[in-house]
Amino acid sequence: MAKIKPFKGIRPPKNYVTKVASRPYDVLSSEEARAEAAGNEKSLYHIIKPEIDFPAGKDEHDPDVYDKAVENFKRFKEKGWLVQDEKENYYVYAQTMNGRTQYGLVVCSYVNDYMTGLIKKHELTRKDKEEDRMKHVRINNANIEPVFFAYPDNPALEATVSEIVKQTPEYDFVSSDGIGHHFWVISDEAVIQKITELFAKIPYLYIADGHHRSAAAALVGAGKAKQNPYHTGKEEYNYFMAVCFPANQLKIMDYNRVVKDLNGLTPDEFLVKLSADFQVTDQGEAIYHPQKLHNFSLYLGGHWYSLDAKPGTYNDNDPIGVLDVTISSNLILDKILGIKDLRTDKRVDFVGGLRGLEELKRRVDSGEMLAALALYPVSMKQLIDIADTGNIMPPKTTWFEPKLRSGLVIHELS
Repeated sequence: MAKIKPFKGIRPPKNYVTKVASRPYDVLSSEEARAEAAGNEKSLYHIIKPEIDFPAGKDEHDPDVYDKAVENFKRFKEKGWLVQDEKENYYVYAQTMNGRTQYGLVVCSYVNDYMTGLIKKHELTRKDKEEDRMKHVRINNANIEPVFFAYPDNPALEATVSEIVKQTPEYDFVSSDGIGHHFWVISDEAVIQKITELFAKIPYLYIADGHHRSAAAALVGAGKAKQNPYHTGKEEYNYFMAVCFPANQLKIMDYNRVVKDLNGLTPDEFLVKLSADFQVTDQGEAIYHPQKLHNFSLYLGGHWYSLDAKPGTYNDNDPIGVLDVTISSNLILDKILGIKDLRTDKRVDFVGGLRGLEELKRRVDSGEMLAALALYPVSMKQLIDIADTGNIMPPKTTWFEPKLRSGLVIHELS
């Protein structure tokens, strides 16, 4: 069962929150972070992407870059741009995008739940990215950025949250990308206890977004436990910060592919090869979106095509075989184009759903890419089925929006 606890959050005073809050470290480059933080000494990028405080081109993995993160975190606290709450609280963090709002609870989840599989994952992590975030957590002695969890639908918990959000939020602002951010502090002891008890009845939590951050936070906590001869299990490092949303409120967007070449085939030859496993229909020049599971959209030579996977080319009874990512990887990228490893092959690139199919068209029309493939989005049910069966999704399967804003609250490990 899910073990959580409240914590003394470190967060910006209300009048500084829009200055401090930033996008997550892994959704933008160092150059983009430098541009976004220009003229803003309070931007969290100075802590989560501290290479921006060095001349352009600085390696973000240099030891002095990590040291700069610590120096900046300390400075933010000294200057009062980040202030620690006096007591342990839970928090509600809600986001509004395109008129739809999702409500998450900010909690400290239990390191051991990650280690024993009560916090379930659906993606593989890369050791280099894990190590980078571990260094960042270790050297700052804090989870500066939260991870993004889903929990199975729980009407009692959702009812509790809906009561809390009737109050005036602590923070309420719209970021430059048009996303609304709303944040409440839960300080009432009876409500805190109720939330803890309700979570204790939830069998599993699921990592939605932030597999590297989850792994890093848990491994740092486990490492601290091992190194402490007086370890009791009650220390703050036994927990890491997560925002937990009910699965029914989350929306996974499509995660699409663009390819540089057709593996020596002409466009006509490629379409003929596709017709072995797909019903191929020319949709003309107007953008065509996949209509349902196992229906794909191909952009090639100025035309959009509908590709319907033929019966027998997929397995709806297999949690991995049912995925359109699996079908497209096996039958198109591998079988026809010779792209075997999505993680390392430079002939394929990925475009998150928020950018839309217009971005696929743009990248092909510019000549940078030769063809684009749009996929029907994965459902939360598919994600949970995969995690529950101990399977791992193929690379670049899920794209969650909106992303969590960093800097609304921080969890210190001591």
